Amino acid sequence: MGSQKEEVKLISFLCSPVCRRVEWGLRLKGIDYEYIEEDIFNKSNLLLELNPVHKKVPVLVHGNKAIAESLVILEYMDETWKQYPLLPQDPYERALVRFWIKFADEKVMYGGYVAMISIGEEQEKRVDEVRKGMDKLEELIKGKRFFGGDRIGFLDIALGWITYLLPVWEEVGSTKILDPLKCPAISAWVNNILNHPLLNDCLPPKDDLLAYNHRRRKQFNPSLYH
Repeated sequence: MGSQKEEVKLISFLCSPVCRRVEWGLRLKGIDYEYIEEDIFNKSNLLLELNPVHKKVPVLVHGNKAIAESLVILEYMDETWKQYPLLPQDPYERALVRFWIKFADEKVMYGGYVAMISIGEEQEKRVDEVRKGMDKLEELIKGKRFFGGDRIGFLDIALGWITYLLPVWEEVGSTKILDPLKCPAISAWVNNILNHPLLNDCLPPKDDLLAYNHRRRKQFNPSLYH
């Protein structure tokens, strides 16, 4: 139990959706932590020391241990701090959660980002792919308040970026991906997440998200910005 009381720090970046995953997990579990904002365009020696392999955020520091990669961190947290379990207890249910996270990261998150930075046919193709992915998630959450059932779970945290970042990607890329009429259950879930006091208290300001993602789109399409 002693290790649980060691100091906890989160090396993070405000506009990173994978960093929000870790912060939400810490908040749901009631873990006190020190938040350290990283400049990802001018990486600190601290980050390079703590994550020498990928040199990316987030990094969770627990005592003298550093853990990288958001989903790895969340599983570590769930095994270290037993309060408010994020993953289901049943092995099959846990496997399903991991399956759907992989699906959403590859088909929805990646596709949504590429749609935001793309133009023309490539953008149309990606938007169509992401909409199809959303349809699958709609079927998954139908009849439930959260993907975790009546409470926020691991999958809700992993997909949480949809609630606040997808609208930004839509605005920056001038696309429409999430249709409330076609995905009413997802749309209701978005409101349930955004109205949760522990989670909405640490959402990045929309202006910051817009500025950061416009910067990303401009890198790939400089002619669109004059």
